[in-house]
Amino acid sequence: MVNPGGSGQPPAVGTGSLSWKRCAGCGGKIADRFLLYTMDSYWHSRCLKCSCCQAQLGEIGSSCYTKSGMILCRNDYIRLFGNSGACSACGQSIPASELVMRAQGNVYHLKCFTCSTCRNRLLPGDRFHYINGSLFCEHDRPTALINGHLTSLQTNPLIPDQKVTPHP
Repeated sequence: MVNPGGSGQPPAVGTGSLSWKRCAGCGGKIADRFLLYTMDSYWHSRCLKCSCCQAQLGEIGSSCYTKSGMILCRNDYIRLFGNSGACSACGQSIPASELVMRAQGNVYHLKCFTCSTCRNRLLPGDRFHYINGSLFCEHDRPTALINGHLTSLQTNPLIPDQKVTPHP
């Protein structure tokens, strides 16, 4: 297994002596023909699982992802933390250890999760609106009416009354 944040190469496993490795998942001795190494630990192939979907990571590929204490398959990492690893507001990369904010599948640095009008940062618990790809605080929500309808509803859906929650 490859761990993008790990040290890379596993320590040598003794060939002539019985140097049993302990599984980081179950704590048992690894006597299997194959063992996995990631996050500076050895694992039974059956014990290294995605924290979300429980897929055995050794069976679905040669890489795994870790963030916020979770071990993830590629699909769940992308679902939780975004595809590009880049902030939707500034376009800069987001380190794996950094907390993020999310809205409609977009991922943001905490400092970039701001109202498009007043630029005030949206904090956990704040209500916000996501309209035409932009974030608005409760106070600055566009309300231009034409013939009794919000213009934003005619072109793109309005996501009303979302609450800010940080994501690890």
